[in-house]
Amino acid sequence: MKLSSNFSLFLFVFLIHADNAFSLTDYEIKKICKKERRELICIKNFREKRSDLQKGDLIEIPVIPYKR
Repeated sequence: MKLSSNFSLFLFVFLIHADNAFSLTDYEIKKICKKERRELICIKNFREKRSDLQKGDLIEIPVIPYKR
């Protein structure tokens, strides 16, 4: 009984938060783009992607391989 109630609570919380998409704040965007060569272009691209994400459009996220 306890297992089923915990599982149903988990599903309820998961389904409520599944539709939320968390985008970057302006501070986080500036922090990421500080290291880039063309900082203003980087900031502009991130803000455009953030607005597309908030509208519900799909965005392309590049995967950068980890280098040791």
